[in-house]
Amino acid sequence: MARKYSKKASEEVEKAVRKQKKGTLKSGKSGKKVTSRKQAIAIGLSEARKKGAKAPKASSKRKSSKKKE
Repeated sequence: MARKYSKKASEEVEKAVRKQKKGTLKSGKSGKKVTSRKQAIAIGLSEARKKGAKAPKASSKRKSSKKKE
């Protein structure tokens, strides 16, 4: 089975999760402490993408789903 992300991306995620466990990982905009493991993984993947590592695209679930009347 093929890798989902590159080795470098995995390292970035690992760093982010370690920081989260230690309690030093902060979210970008608000600067609040990250407590969610999923959020830590997302931050790690985001940093990996910025550095040019092979990582899957960010999910588009963040888009607001407004219902039309």
